[in-house]
Amino acid sequence: MKELKDIQNIYFVGVGGIGMSALARYVNLLGKTVFGYDKTPTKLTDKLIIEGIDITFIDAVSEIDLTRIDTTNSLVIYTPAIPENNRILRFFNAENYTVLKRAELLGEVTKNTLCLAVAGTHGKTTTSAILGHILAECNMPVTVFLGGIAENYNSNFISRGTEITVVEADEFDRSFLHLSPDIACITSMDVDHLDIYGNAESIERSFVEFAELIQNRENLLVKKGLPLKGKSVAVNESADYEAQNVRIENGNYVFDLKTPSDLIKDLQFSLPGHHNLYNAVTALGMAISAGTPTPCLPKALRSFRGVQRRFSYKIRQDDLVLIDDYAHHPTEIDALYQAVSEMYPDDGKLIVFQPHLYSRTKYFADGFAESLSQFDEVLLLEIYPAREEPIDGVTSQWLCDKISAKNKKVISKAILPKSVQKSKCKIKLMVGAGDIGAEVDKVTKYVQDEGYI
Repeated sequence: MKELKDIQNIYFVGVGGIGMSALARYVNLLGKTVFGYDKTPTKLTDKLIIEGIDITFIDAVSEIDLTRIDTTNSLVIYTPAIPENNRILRFFNAENYTVLKRAELLGEVTKNTLCLAVAGTHGKTTTSAILGHILAECNMPVTVFLGGIAENYNSNFISRGTEITVVEADEFDRSFLHLSPDIACITSMDVDHLDIYGNAESIERSFVEFAELIQNRENLLVKKGLPLKGKSVAVNESADYEAQNVRIENGNYVFDLKTPSDLIKDLQFSLPGHHNLYNAVTALGMAISAGTPTPCLPKALRSFRGVQRRFSYKIRQDDLVLIDDYAHHPTEIDALYQAVSEMYPDDGKLIVFQPHLYSRTKYFADGFAESLSQFDEVLLLEIYPAREEPIDGVTSQWLCDKISAKNKKVISKAILPKSVQKSKCKIKLMVGAGDIGAEVDKVTKYVQDEGYI
């Protein structure tokens, strides 16, 4: 492959994906000719079009101006989420174009930078967003590629310079092994993506391989307890980077940060949940490792407003709280319950959950049932299939039958707004990684129009 500086035309297959769109925006800023395909228009594709990127929503080679992309001066980038029968991708593969995974291009973009990579089965997007925001607020020359929309920027892309890059190191399809990180963290190594890995041992081996990419293990931060050599991170537990003296004041966490060489007192952080506090400590540790001046850290952390669909408040009133969250694994649902219980210990809690993937639902059914049973009321939507075909017997009703909570049922999207409005629980959560996010605004509007608040 040619050096990226020698490439002029880049076609993205799946350009509207959260990670793909950030890369498309970056190379567009470099002055490349950028265009691509996606299945359906979204807010992200609308933004890309406004920025001058041509997008087609029809999977047909006839929709592509092939005079703009040749086999010698062009790249084709695709996301593993694109199905194998995609006509456009099959054409480029058959016609001897240079076709790369998104992670391979990301590796090229970051290889001549100080690359800070955030890995882990949970917490990547929030940790990356906190880290990117801290560096940007501290005037570090950073480009940030995010897998979510940072509230401070209403964007999945932050550009403040090119000397440092912050990326999410995605374990799906072993994509993170294409990166060349200088500083990294591993937030968790829970079992996931079994449709790719097959078993827990393969996932753990993959993370071990990723850890070995870090030349200096002083620059690898790992959650305390993980079987990896590096600097440990913990909350209220002895570690190299530790949140000490944690308390809640005016709805925010306040804590002291112990580092290998310093103690920074009275840091403030607004995101609820110990998992988010852990993410913040990890991000602070990486920022310090990258040479960020410590005097600017408190103000930068205090101003971080979160990531859309990560404990995002849609309604926050005395008599009603509606929260939108991306959780799609039992561990994440447990963390969500811990967060809302800490913030609202005496209030009833409803969870609307859309399971994501048949394979994940099948493997973690008992874990999902246990996690969901903590809530006072459970509403399940049908399983979001994403890239998968149905598995016989694996349905939302099958999962519902395993849940011990008395108030539970499977409902359709058509009656979702009314069902949420009718619930007597003050705390209402809409949760999942599928298309439930598209329902949140409908539910919010219905609840408000019905005079609940």
